[in-house]
Amino acid sequence: MNNNNRKFYLIKKIMLLFFLPALFLFFLAGCSPSVSPLSLTGFYFNTVITVTIYDKPSEQLVNGCMELASYYESRFSRTMEGSDIWNINHSNGSFVTVSDETIDLINTALSYAELSEGLVDPSIGSLSILWNFGNENQGIVPADEEIEEALSHVNYKNIIIEGNQVTLTDAKSRLDFGFIAKGYIADKMKEYLVSEGVSSALINLGGNVLAIGNKAADTPFKVGLQKPFSPAGTAAFSLELSDQSMVSSGNYERCFEKDGVLYHHLLSTATGYPADSGLSQVTIISEKSVDGDALSTICFILGYEKSLTLIEGLENVDAVFITTDGTIYQTF
Repeated sequence: MNNNNRKFYLIKKIMLLFFLPALFLFFLAGCSPSVSPLSLTGFYFNTVITVTIYDKPSEQLVNGCMELASYYESRFSRTMEGSDIWNINHSNGSFVTVSDETIDLINTALSYAELSEGLVDPSIGSLSILWNFGNENQGIVPADEEIEEALSHVNYKNIIIEGNQVTLTDAKSRLDFGFIAKGYIADKMKEYLVSEGVSSALINLGGNVLAIGNKAADTPFKVGLQKPFSPAGTAAFSLELSDQSMVSSGNYERCFEKDGVLYHHLLSTATGYPADSGLSQVTIISEKSVDGDALSTICFILGYEKSLTLIEGLENVDAVFITTDGTIYQTF
C-alpha cells in the first residue's frame, strides 16, 4: 500500500465510543483514569486499527505501534508487492528467504492447520482470491469447476521451510494468513507496549481487541459483541475484558447475497464454499490474540457442538456462540 495514501490521526483526551465489525466498546461512566488517554488510528492490512494508551500516554509509543503495523504489513501482506508472502506466492516453486517473524507466523499457522486437520489452511489463497471477498467487484459466485481447481491447490503440506527459506511444492498454491495475521500482530504490539512499561492500553486491529491490564485501577474494559445483521452498535452480548484478547468471526462482516443465498468470507476447505455450520458468530476470549484469531475461524467452521468440545479441552480459553436463529451460548 502506498504510504502517501495512508491516513492516520492523533486524538488526545479521548472519551470515545468506536464501532468495530464484530466488537465495540462501552466506556463505563464514573471510571475515568487520572490521566487523559492517548489514541492513534491508522489504516493497515485494509482495515482501521487503533491503539489507545491509558496509563502512560506517549506519542512515541503509539507511533511505535503504527511502525510495527507497517513493518508487519510489509512482511505478511498477500497483496503488497515485495512482501515476504507476495514473494513466496510468486516464486514459482523456488525457495524465498524471509524474516524470522514470517517463519514464526507460518509455523504458528501450520500448528493450527494440524490442530484443525486443515479446516484452517495458510495455503487457502487460491480459493480466497477466487471468491474475492472485500474487494469492489465481489458478488460473483465462482463456477463449480473454478472452485474445484482452486481447492486442488489448497494443502498446507505444500509449504516447505528450511531455516529462513520457504517454498511451495505446488507452484499454484497461494499463501493467505487472513485467519491469523492480525492476532499475531496484536500480540507483538502488546509485547512492545509492556516492554515500555505500559500497564493499561487497548489494541484494536479491525475487530481483534486486545486489552493490556484494565481500563483504570480494578475496572475492566467493557466490550459489546455486535448483533449479527443489525445496525452498527446493536449489542447481542457484553463482556468485561481484563488483560485478555477478544476476537470474533461472523458471516455478516464480508459477505454478499445472490439469488437469496448469503455468501461470506469464512470458506470451507472441504467444499470451497462459505462454511454452513449453523453459526452466525463466534467470539473467542483468550490470553493471546493469535489464538483467538485462529480459533474463532476454526469454531465457526466446526459449528457449535464440535467447537464446544474443542474449547472445553483448552486452558484459559472461552467462547460465545451465536447461532443463525439468534440463540447465544457461552462457555463461562
